[in-house]
Amino acid sequence: MSSHDVEGFIRQAVELSKRAVENGNHPFGALLVSAEGEVLATAENTVNTDCDPTRHAELALVSDVSRLKIAAATVASSTLYTSCEPCMMCCGAIYWCGVRRVVYSCSHATLAKHAGEALLVSSETLLGPSNVTIVGPILEEFGEGPHATYWKSLTHSTEELS
Repeated sequence: MSSHDVEGFIRQAVELSKRAVENGNHPFGALLVSAEGEVLATAENTVNTDCDPTRHAELALVSDVSRLKIAAATVASSTLYTSCEPCMMCCGAIYWCGVRRVVYSCSHATLAKHAGEALLVSSETLLGPSNVTIVGPILEEFGEGPHATYWKSLTHSTEELS
């Protein structure tokens, strides 16, 4: 895949993160793209609307891919594009479902500037020793945008209530 394709898929993941916010959730989105460039599945964060702290975009995507019964060989040769570097929980799900390539936009360090540093660990640290290739950040300023706006709006809402 060309770098143009990679950037296009990253842009789609970030657009999914914006849609998650529009739907009342945290700004995270993900998609699984086959080796041939076909989008196999998409997901957005639904933590708030599902009242479930595990409904991160990547975990929802892995769950959907499993339910769709996409062949293991197809999953292994596909790429998971995500708007933000996956957290510990999502890294585990990515590993166990058989995805072997992850490309992200916003790094965990950049997310920490906006959302705080709780449980943020580099996906390279978590998945690097395995057979999962991690690529990123890609178009980080673009991917950071929804986080800069979203987390700041939560801070202002909390300050107004005080």
